[in-house]
Amino acid sequence: MSAANDPPATEPPVRDVVEKHRFDEARLHAWLKAAVPEVGDTLRVQQFQGGASNPTFLLTNGEGRRYVLRKKPPGQLLASAHQVDREYRVMKALDGLVPVPRMRALCEDTEVVGTAFYVMDYLEGRIFRDAALPGMTATERAAIYDDLNATLAKLHKVDFEAVGLGDYGRPGNYFERQVARWTRQYRDAATQDIPAMDALITQLPGRIPADQSVSIAHGDYRLENVMYHPTEPRIIAVLDWELSTIGHPLADIAYNGFIWRSHSPHWGSLDGVDFATSGIPTEAEYVARYCERVGRDTIEDWPFLMAFSIFRLASISQGVYARTLAGVLASEREAVNGCPPLAEQALAILEGRE
Repeated sequence: MSAANDPPATEPPVRDVVEKHRFDEARLHAWLKAAVPEVGDTLRVQQFQGGASNPTFLLTNGEGRRYVLRKKPPGQLLASAHQVDREYRVMKALDGLVPVPRMRALCEDTEVVGTAFYVMDYLEGRIFRDAALPGMTATERAAIYDDLNATLAKLHKVDFEAVGLGDYGRPGNYFERQVARWTRQYRDAATQDIPAMDALITQLPGRIPADQSVSIAHGDYRLENVMYHPTEPRIIAVLDWELSTIGHPLADIAYNGFIWRSHSPHWGSLDGVDFATSGIPTEAEYVARYCERVGRDTIEDWPFLMAFSIFRLASISQGVYARTLAGVLASEREAVNGCPPLAEQALAILEGRE
């Protein structure tokens, strides 16, 4: 939905729809004309480049108005994955409370494009793919990270019952349920033995903190999953809500904090950043500012929270790898399994070796 670390280009990064993701565009257009009448009589469909999860498409009508369609990928899917209906529901509920795109329509009829999908407004803005924010001043970097922090705190303070999301997840026992879920999804997608994952599956349940805080949890909150204003250091949309639920706020802040531990340029990394001069806060400074904003005095067992976040990412990576081998991804990503090194890192953190 935007360019990278530059002002947004006139044209978004799209291409013709790839063969494995093609669908009946005339049938989609007919459905859209009924659901979103202002679409009109002409519709062009293009596919956004990249992406390892839900294929995303740019829809342009005859007047140049743009929309975004996000659908499930084709093929056999892991249990509870790619729930675009949940993405639609949470963003619609949060409209006006947290920056999100305007939701237009949800279609659960798989006969239209082959899977469930939703349509939302296209936004013009910036998505920062390089977490080090090259080419910016220290003041700009500080403001960008501060709004990332402030927006997460704002999300966690939303009264989910009041916005109709009381049944969006099961409050309480979040980490117990999540460890079980990602253990199951890892095993469903396993392609090799990974001893570090086995060790995490054994050790994580015994380290779950007593803190049972509850909030809306985004599940994949990081710099690359938010969109900033074209020229200002403020977020105009939080994206990629596929993993959202009623969960634990500390899971979000720990996952967000992984950027300070990541060594992968593909996922995002701050390796080599001079925190004293860059304007980018340290991990400790970032977490402390979040705690101030939500009124939290302490965080119990940060190593567990970080190890859990990386374990979950390792399980996701295993799923991505399995889908790459199966040829059902939205990109031509090389089939490299990121799960083993992530699992090793998570185990080292949990055991106090990193």
